[in-house]
Amino acid sequence: MKLAILSCGPKSYSTQRLKEAAKIRGHRVKVFNTLKFAIDLERGEPDLHYRQLQLSSYDAVLPRIGASITYFGTAVVRQFQQMGIFCANSASSIDTSRDKLRSLQVLSRYGIGIPRTSFVHDKKDIIPAIERVGGAPVIIKLIEGTQGIGVLLAETKQTALAIIELLQNQKQNILIQKFVAESKGRDVRAIVVGDQVVAAMRRVAQGDEFRSNVHRGGIAEAVDLDDRYKETALRAAQLMGLRIAGVDMLETKDGPQVLEVNSSPGLKGIESCTKLDVAGSIIDYIAAQVDFPEIDIRQRLTVSKGYGVSEIYVPEGSEFEGKTIGECNFSEKHLNILTLYQGDKIIPNPKSSRVLGADDVLLCFGRMESMRDMVPQKAQKRRQKKATQLDPTSPVIEEFSHKHHQDDDDDSSNK
Repeated sequence: MKLAILSCGPKSYSTQRLKEAAKIRGHRVKVFNTLKFAIDLERGEPDLHYRQLQLSSYDAVLPRIGASITYFGTAVVRQFQQMGIFCANSASSIDTSRDKLRSLQVLSRYGIGIPRTSFVHDKKDIIPAIERVGGAPVIIKLIEGTQGIGVLLAETKQTALAIIELLQNQKQNILIQKFVAESKGRDVRAIVVGDQVVAAMRRVAQGDEFRSNVHRGGIAEAVDLDDRYKETALRAAQLMGLRIAGVDMLETKDGPQVLEVNSSPGLKGIESCTKLDVAGSIIDYIAAQVDFPEIDIRQRLTVSKGYGVSEIYVPEGSEFEGKTIGECNFSEKHLNILTLYQGDKIIPNPKSSRVLGADDVLLCFGRMESMRDMVPQKAQKRRQKKATQLDPTSPVIEEFSHKHHQDDDDDSSNK
């Protein structure tokens, strides 16, 4: 596999680990500074140049897009997608997860536990909003903050009102969120890769600090998540459309509550405390997707025996291309379409009159047997052939040296 890693922090721990993991597995890999690309548009011929030279072909792209470059970064990822190159996380999924309000709206719609949250614009609505989320103290968050930056604790209504007015005067969009007392200074992070939670840690704030981020001095420890937390992490990542994600959750008396879903989670803290090869899991997943590009069916969540939530990719030339959802007779296959990802659009509960196109992705609930039957015969034969060629005695990967530059947790390596 020829892999491109997009990162503005080539020396960060996460980027170095991903690069090393790819090389150990025999893949060709190159790190690209996301901001050095030029996007060229011409009828029928999307293209990219890097440092004034035309980019050669790649099998897959692993985006590490920082919050400060979201617009340009996702434009580059979108161009790779238009060129038919597999992207570990799509541009639309990065955009959705990066917007805290939008992501919470999606999670709320599909029944994922979240802290009670309010978003207001008018000054007169601030105090009523604080009361609706449970009263002071409250958490105030910038919609586009990261690493705990732009997250404030207001102990009283008056303090909250003053902070919110100040931020709104600075043209900042903020969220008012319930302060969950039993989780003060503690949260858990689960790393989702495909349909698996590959690692998890608990972060505990130190001293009077209420933010548990490692960059705020928090201490991380490995944790074994129960099924409720694993299920919530998987569903949250998948509803964002992310194949690779870090899902931050509060541990509350009512069960897991999702704080945030990160499209570029940092690896240093979680690999250090769990001693797991998270970078290797990410590379292995991408390689598996590149091996079988015709149709992408991954069991998202097993709800009951024989049933689950999966996503179905519509490749160019598919029997579904150009047909409406109704004409595809999904209901006869015992499948219910939850969400349609169509280009940059995320369409919940799409109408039966919606026409499907190449590269569309359908998030479905239904019989797993029906979804597996939708894999083309060519893909099934290729999978069987690939399986017979795999060497089950591959050597154990040596432990990666931790003497790299300090990693910026989540997306900040690209700031």
